[in-house]
Amino acid sequence: MSQRRADLGLTSGRLAREDAMVVLLRVTVLLSVLWFAAPAFGEVTGSTGPIYINTSFENASPLYWETDAAGVIHVYLVYDQERSSPNRANGHWFFEVQATPDTKCTLVLHNFDNVWNGRKGSPISDRTICYVSGDARTWRLAPARKTDDNCMQIELEIDSGSLYVARLEPYRLCDLEAFEERIRGDRRVQITAVGKTVQGRELEIIRVGDPNAPYRVFLRARAHPWEAGGNWVVEGLVERLLRDDHDAKRYLDRYCVYVMPMANKDGVVRGWTRFNQLGADLNRKWDQPPDPAVNPENHALEGWLRSVIAAGRIPHLLIDLHNDEGGQLHISRPNVDLDLYLKNMQRLEAMLREYTWFTEGSTGASFRNPGSIGEGLLERFGVNACVLELNANWIAGLNTPASAVRWKLFGNQLCEAIFQYFDVRPDR
Repeated sequence: MSQRRADLGLTSGRLAREDAMVVLLRVTVLLSVLWFAAPAFGEVTGSTGPIYINTSFENASPLYWETDAAGVIHVYLVYDQERSSPNRANGHWFFEVQATPDTKCTLVLHNFDNVWNGRKGSPISDRTICYVSGDARTWRLAPARKTDDNCMQIELEIDSGSLYVARLEPYRLCDLEAFEERIRGDRRVQITAVGKTVQGRELEIIRVGDPNAPYRVFLRARAHPWEAGGNWVVEGLVERLLRDDHDAKRYLDRYCVYVMPMANKDGVVRGWTRFNQLGADLNRKWDQPPDPAVNPENHALEGWLRSVIAAGRIPHLLIDLHNDEGGQLHISRPNVDLDLYLKNMQRLEAMLREYTWFTEGSTGASFRNPGSIGEGLLERFGVNACVLELNANWIAGLNTPASAVRWKLFGNQLCEAIFQYFDVRPDR
């Protein structure tokens, strides 16, 4: 009897071990199935481990993503749309790729079939560059190319487990706030609130210098959220003006600078490309007063402009800073007396060529861009206004790719160019 019980105990223990092995085997099989099925559910596999795309931070792009059978990660950027129009825009990308260290992967970015004035056009070209960074502060170029089907293919090597990917070196609202905090205490600086964005973010004008100086310059940056270059230029210009040296004094003895540093703050925070949060393009419809209900950003700027004109302080020069694939000074020609304006713009271009790295030149004699800030403010208020497009890919004057450091250098150099521009009185 005792022997039988012992045999039964041995058999029971062996069965328990066999059952445990079966369970372990089933769990192993299940985990294997889930691992290899992961790409179908969005968690994709790189060469050495799982990958995740993170967009939970300021200025990150709206997007969704998936992987194909070959392990290529397809990123679908989300268009922003113009109000009452078929126009849509994509051109900004900024996101973080998370992976196990030493992962190599290929990304393909989609949705660059933009629509402008009812016609399709692409914001990318064979010249388009892409930046990557391990800390979102120090950036380097990544291998990237435009594909035949109008996508961007980017090759990544993720050494430390995380890599940020961006169209340009980002300049976020938090960067502007930190910059303003650095300069706020300077006696030569005044920061004045002039209105609010659609989502209630404060819009400000930064004044550098004496408002009683002989000449006044106005600069606007970031009307289109993806165009970070303008912010780097503004920062470089203001830093140069605030140096405690002979040249800074020379500049500010001749002119005062007013800056709206980030016109489309909502779009910058949300990672959009072109329009404000109600579908308005902040570089259009300047041929009429801005609608405060859908375009409070331009309404605030026009209110400020009208106030300084009423006070006898009309800007002698207005430059709207942008980025595009080519880079050029946009001189529009509305149906007004253009003789003095064109002479002033010709002199501005000459000063840019002589004192900065600018080489791209200006638009031709037949160029018009109705509704742009350059044309609209010239036509309605007589302001010497223009749009300066910075090449987002290549700085021909330096024979080097576009970058934050080189745009800040341009801002430094712009101080001397403006000084020389005002060596001849523009009259208006």
